[in-house]
Amino acid sequence: MIVTRRAVLAGIGSSAALVALGNLAACAGSDEPTASGPDDTSPGGPFTAPVELASRDGALDVTLVAEAATVDLGTRTRWALAYNGTTPGPTLRIRPGDLLTVTLENRLDEPTNLHTHGLHVSPEGDADNVFVMVEPGGQRTYRYRIPDDHRSGTFWYHPHHHGTVATQVFAGMAGAIVVEDAIDRLPGLADATSRVLVLSDPNIGDGPAVLGTSMMGRMTGREGDAILVNGTPNPRIDARTGTLEHWRVVNASPSRFYAIRLDGAPLHRIATDGGRLDAPQPLDELVLVPGERAEVLVPIATAGTHRLVTRTVDRGGMGMMGGGGAPADATTVIATLVADGADQPPPSLPTALADVEDLTRTPADRTRTVTLAMAMGMGMGMGGDGGDGQLTIDGRTFDPERVDITTSLGTVEDWVLTNTSTMDHPFHLHVWPFQVVDGGDARAERAWRDTVNVPAGGSVRIRIPFRDLAGRTVYHCHILDHEDLGMMGTIDTQG
Repeated sequence: MIVTRRAVLAGIGSSAALVALGNLAACAGSDEPTASGPDDTSPGGPFTAPVELASRDGALDVTLVAEAATVDLGTRTRWALAYNGTTPGPTLRIRPGDLLTVTLENRLDEPTNLHTHGLHVSPEGDADNVFVMVEPGGQRTYRYRIPDDHRSGTFWYHPHHHGTVATQVFAGMAGAIVVEDAIDRLPGLADATSRVLVLSDPNIGDGPAVLGTSMMGRMTGREGDAILVNGTPNPRIDARTGTLEHWRVVNASPSRFYAIRLDGAPLHRIATDGGRLDAPQPLDELVLVPGERAEVLVPIATAGTHRLVTRTVDRGGMGMMGGGGAPADATTVIATLVADGADQPPPSLPTALADVEDLTRTPADRTRTVTLAMAMGMGMGMGGDGGDGQLTIDGRTFDPERVDITTSLGTVEDWVLTNTSTMDHPFHLHVWPFQVVDGGDARAERAWRDTVNVPAGGSVRIRIPFRDLAGRTVYHCHILDHEDLGMMGTIDTQG
């Protein structure tokens, strides 16, 4: 049986909760991974890539239909909200200079819209404008001009209509965006087996009831009862020895942090969420907060079975009450790599990738402090809006009619992201990528980012060059329930 943090929270104060807590503690103290889905730890179905739509002659024109769907899990089905009947939705493969046109048709019974997470594109008009919505039965055409110098890497799309984001993403509305350039033709990358891995953690069941959560669940950030890779529990990835695997990993879960390792095989990070690194970085473990992406190379040298597992990350869970969330260090199998063939060395990794600008050499024109806060004692009988500004940035909850920060095109700013709560908050800024100059993951500091974790009681300094694109958009906590409950602000960059 899989015991989730949701089950514990729902049962606090009952004997069932005590049993659940005991089971969780037992899992936390065990080296044996738990299941990733409704079955067991044996490999599930074969690895399946999302449908891929690629640009041609400088353009990609697609239609995404947002609708309820019944999705096949192999041994059973699950109810979901999907794009074009699948979750994740199609992978959009584009290049710098392309025009990406997406027509969104809304067949849901509530409003939705579209956000191209991480793309450096205009936030205005028909581009990455999160202030517009598409009513049920309506449609909207988005047009994104990808800059000629846009960084290659892995990005993604998902809904961003305030108040419904967490539920719609949790239900399955997400898909990857791949931006390719000359780096993808380098030796070692060009010959690698490239795969997109979209990680999600829905509740498995029939009908919209699987989306239900308590106010306490929203305050801590909802997590589901299964972890899926491209919609499949514990898929089997077949590989050959003497090869390289190139994985583009997207954390499309609304709240779950992943700490990933591959038993018996190393991981080498070649990209963060904002683009490629200057050279591969060996990792013992890849940590991805909600909304974050990474690319890794996996050399396959020895035959055998290798489990891809994630460790539960203590992100503060019930932080507003000073408690913990899911047990730290419990592990779950999320995929199984089966390598066939005689043991043999894989091809060499590329030694140089992107020419990454070092923003520590660029002085900031000004410094701001941005404070993320949660009030004590939240969630106890409060209304659905979060109640009296208790999930805040700089002391205020989100108001789409208010501008919280005004800046100017051509300037560079330092933001000191300060978290006064006892729960981690992954911070995301739309449109303008940044670099971490103090705090965070030291090995990824000279790298472009759009999402960074701000630890409980800690701070992170980021440096943001406001280049190329003016307009109004948002910044927020990417625990999506926190965003929906008010932990979001608006920024207007004036040209």
